[in-house]
Amino acid sequence: MIKIVEEEIPVDVYQQLRVKAGLSPKSTVAAKIGLSNTLYVVVAKDEFDGYIGMGRLIGDGGCFCQVVDICVLPEYQGKGIGKKIMEKIKSYIDIALPESCYISLLADGNADKLYKQFSFEETLPQSKGMFFKK
Repeated sequence: MIKIVEEEIPVDVYQQLRVKAGLSPKSTVAAKIGLSNTLYVVVAKDEFDGYIGMGRLIGDGGCFCQVVDICVLPEYQGKGIGKKIMEKIKSYIDIALPESCYISLLADGNADKLYKQFSFEETLPQSKGMFFKK
């Protein structure tokens, strides 16, 4: 049985999930700082395999927030788990964040299909996403 629950993610689990799901690795220092600044987090847990997915919301909680770390282990993908993670995050957004808060995300690969189900739209041509990685 798979459950989607609000639960802090241990640093080592966070690091392992990211890598196993194909996201970039994060150092222990970066993961500790990042996780401590999370506004909202959910994890997907299998009763036999433990942690199998996660998603977080970060930001200032008023003006700007970003959905990050949406991932599911490859062997569990295609079963609607990512959608359930997003449902919990979207519910939190709808209830806890004020009107006019700008919520953004970066969609890797074909993930935009998932995010469009939750009212996310591409920003082009009004704005173009940019990044800098240290």
